[in-house]
Amino acid sequence: MKYNIFYRLIVTIIVILFLFTSCAPTIPKEALLLSKENLKDRQIQTRRFDTDEKTLLSASAAVLQDLGFNINESETDLGVIACSKQRDATTASQVVGAIFFAALTGAPMPIDKEQLIRASLITRPIHIDEMDKSKCQTAVRITFQRIVTNTQGQITRREGINEAEIYQEFFDKLSQSVFLEAHEI
Repeated sequence: MKYNIFYRLIVTIIVILFLFTSCAPTIPKEALLLSKENLKDRQIQTRRFDTDEKTLLSASAAVLQDLGFNINESETDLGVIACSKQRDATTASQVVGAIFFAALTGAPMPIDKEQLIRASLITRPIHIDEMDKSKCQTAVRITFQRIVTNTQGQITRREGINEAEIYQEFFDKLSQSVFLEAHEI
């Protein structure tokens, strides 16, 4: 009798577990596909250089510091640099709008105050000839993001920066820096 109750309990638990696992959602196939916009962004954010990874990381850190970024984390063995800088986010249109809002309602309206701009850089060595390790290229990808906070300390925007001009300016400066480091100038 005891065994019969025990077996029924075990069978009931197995059936319940089976029902729960069979109801688990599956990932749709299209969820794992990259959109055309993602591929376009990746092309804007990535370049190849005819140099080794260590030289490229050193040149990248120098360019980022020249652009006003503070290096937060750097791991040369992994080819990663994470940096950030604080900037003012106040716009004249928001200030004017806040003044009109305060004049009409008597209540202050929060406006954007400052922004944290972050950059994440990743390198990946590409060996062109497996026999000759001196012939190498390094791919570098950088992404810029910004987090805007208002006068009440609340986050108003968190977004990736996707303007091609910003990336082009960074890679132009990086090309110059790599050239200078390669020639020890």
